[in-house]
Amino acid sequence: MSNSFGKIFKITTYGESHGVGIGVIIDGCPAGVKVDEAFLQSEMQRRKPGQSKITTQRKEEDEVEVLSGIFEGVTTGTPIALGIRNTNQKSKDYSHIKDSYRPSHADYTYQEKYGVRDYRGGGRSSARETAARVAAGAIAKMYLKQSGINVQAYVSQVGSLKLKRSYLQMDLSKAEENIVRCPDPEIAEKMIQHIDDTRKNRDTIGGIVTCVVKGTPVGLGEPVFDKLHAVLGQAMLSINAVKGFEYGSGFEGVKMYGSEHNDAFKTEDGKVKTSTNHSGGIQGGISNGQDIYFNVAFKPIATIMNDQESIDKEGNKVTVKGKGRHDPCVVPRAVPIVEAMAALTIADFLLRAKTNKI
Repeated sequence: MSNSFGKIFKITTYGESHGVGIGVIIDGCPAGVKVDEAFLQSEMQRRKPGQSKITTQRKEEDEVEVLSGIFEGVTTGTPIALGIRNTNQKSKDYSHIKDSYRPSHADYTYQEKYGVRDYRGGGRSSARETAARVAAGAIAKMYLKQSGINVQAYVSQVGSLKLKRSYLQMDLSKAEENIVRCPDPEIAEKMIQHIDDTRKNRDTIGGIVTCVVKGTPVGLGEPVFDKLHAVLGQAMLSINAVKGFEYGSGFEGVKMYGSEHNDAFKTEDGKVKTSTNHSGGIQGGISNGQDIYFNVAFKPIATIMNDQESIDKEGNKVTVKGKGRHDPCVVPRAVPIVEAMAALTIADFLLRAKTNKI
């Protein structure tokens, strides 16, 4: 019942980490959207495993097969089906935890909720499911491009290493020039070293991904319960390993007085703008035309290579051995996932806004 996201631009993902494959059905995408399959595949390359020394060494090319909904390079308005084959499963790596509960994983909760669980990589709880979201997000980005809307994310923190500058003070295109996807080359090198040191210690570390959406029109958002920031928060918190979401001034805003925090209106080139943007481009749950920006916090990945004490399904004490191929830090590969969920959210609200027009 919870495998779908969106109201008009709606996606439904399917498949398991160690099954035949995974994929997504996109329903509600308008006809006539130009589809660049090379761009679609390039988005998959940004998320795929095995891309550097600081990511999992599972080797998946994540080639997307377009099964329906696209003809002669454009969307037809019918459901778009995208399939991705799993080609590098090593299910035997998980046989040792068939009856055990790994600390901070979904093993126990899935077992209790469903009475059965796919222990091979976690099944549906595996982050591999997010490959389907990135595929769908690529289509959403193509749709948004027609309206001049751009989504850009980057790594702003790894452990205690944090960027001190805002996105306005950096060239965000430089984020793709290094393996950690941080637009500051100097900080990026420190982040890479920190992640690599963590990997060598057979441990994991968390981080933050910052996302900026430019070009959104005024009026996206459906009060009261479907405020734009509320649905963005839902989208981000649905991503594996996410522990926090803040937009605009976020938690730092509590340190400010209202006189400091209020965004004063002004007119510039005949358009209404704000002098500051502590609101993060959203006021009253509705976009105000300014940049939308937010942070997404990711915990350290729960699978570590060191042994951990736990219990099995009978309640007996066991030692969970560290095995398999896993990310020492998820944030470099999470950047395109955050972008995808942001693009899907904005695309859905853009279509909702059009239905409100007479």
